[in-house]
Amino acid sequence: MKLPENDYPASWFDGGCTRCPRLAAFLAEVREKEPGYHAAPVPPFGPADAPLLLVGLAPGMHGANRTGRPFTGDYAGLLLYRTLHTLGLASRPDSERPGDGLELIGCRISNAVKCLPPANKPTPAEIRCCQKWLGTELAESRPRVVLALGRIAHDAALDACGARRSAYRFAHGAEHELEAAHPRLVDSYHCSRYNTQTRRLTESMFMDVVSRAARLAGVGPGA
Repeated sequence: MKLPENDYPASWFDGGCTRCPRLAAFLAEVREKEPGYHAAPVPPFGPADAPLLLVGLAPGMHGANRTGRPFTGDYAGLLLYRTLHTLGLASRPDSERPGDGLELIGCRISNAVKCLPPANKPTPAEIRCCQKWLGTELAESRPRVVLALGRIAHDAALDACGARRSAYRFAHGAEHELEAAHPRLVDSYHCSRYNTQTRRLTESMFMDVVSRAARLAGVGPGA
């Protein structure tokens, strides 16, 4: 698997994880149909020691699965990178592809599931299987704050920290103090097209929660 330009501990992947048979088979189909696509596990993007880690759901078919960078090439990424740039956490407001010169500042972006799932819906078993990578990422990078983009990312972060889901309920804007040695967890609705078009999540709502997570992590304006 091609590695990105940013800091990236190779121990987080093993050259192309195939532990989930359904996902591995689906990616093989995509590679055959779309030979120019990345179509492999998508690694995190951003400095390995960033104080703020944003966690999404999984790569999108024509977004991260195509480009090899989280939230790049799809609608959700338009709002995410624009917001990060406004807050001084990204060097430019858009993300086109690895090698485009974009740099993240004080933050890192990852996903709960690193491979493209059919219909964008990973199974519970696949989420649990991919927990290894997120757990290793948290242990090695030790962010101060995790911003979970959606319920699945929220649950995955709790599982990776060994925390009980029942003790920390997901809600947009919620902040959770986990046990010592674990990062603070902040929740947001996912910045998907569906959520923004239905106004479940507005741009101002998203700006507010990302800004708050950044302040808690000690990065961005006012840090």
